[in-house]
Amino acid sequence: MTPSAGPRFLGPADVRLLAAELDLRPTKQRGQNFVIDPNTVRRIVRESGIGPDDVVLEVGPGLGSLTLALLGVARRVVAIEVDPVLAGRLPATVAELAPAQADRLDVVAADALRVAEVPGPPPTALVANLPYNVSVPVLLHLLALLPSLERGLVMVQSEVADRLAAAPGSKVYGVPSVKAAWFADVRRAGSVGRTVFWPAPNVDSGLVAWTRREPPTTRLPRERVFAVVDAAFAHRRKALRGALKGLAGSATAAEQALAAAGIDPLARGESLGIQDFVRIAEELPA
Repeated sequence: MTPSAGPRFLGPADVRLLAAELDLRPTKQRGQNFVIDPNTVRRIVRESGIGPDDVVLEVGPGLGSLTLALLGVARRVVAIEVDPVLAGRLPATVAELAPAQADRLDVVAADALRVAEVPGPPPTALVANLPYNVSVPVLLHLLALLPSLERGLVMVQSEVADRLAAAPGSKVYGVPSVKAAWFADVRRAGSVGRTVFWPAPNVDSGLVAWTRREPPTTRLPRERVFAVVDAAFAHRRKALRGALKGLAGSATAAEQALAAAGIDPLARGESLGIQDFVRIAEELPA
């Protein structure tokens, strides 16, 4: 392979050989479903819009299918992997299949939900096949932790993709929709079939793209606003007057705060946008 050659991607046979070498038995607990289709990782990289100036954060690289595709385009890739066996094997896989790009990879053996910092230059994009069982908390944690992240494309369970990108009034609009909207403009970016994974999951997958935007202007910490969001959706069928009485101290106090914020006390959380929740939080008793 010449120094300028791009990475060679992992196909079904490569993935199974690596899994056999590592005596790997993919677990549902860690959401391990490995992409075995090179066209899918090419598509993810293309849809993400990353370029040669980007430092890309990847979560759950697994055996390296997407990592290899990212290294062919980005300036640097920081891959966070919770499985120590997979984290230990990834640099060798990249050295074998993408020797010209091997020095652009950092592997962090850690739980992405507990990461407090990442090595090297601040990452500008998040592109990942997120472990489906923790996809929303991981995404929200990294958006809060790393303001340098300007945009991203993540693959998640299809219904989670719908929730993240949902607008107020939608049947699937909820806590993930509102909290993601605090950080970014979020949109659905396509669907992914089950056959591109090994083992094939029993759910469909979806791509979610997002672009960072300024958070709402408020004197309150984000956590206070998110507490209102959590309470509003804890009992979806309840009107806000009842749903927020615990936070406000009483239904009457909740009603007064809602009225002051210009929100109908009989409305439900699913009808409100992030700015509405900010106004409510500012009117609730401290």
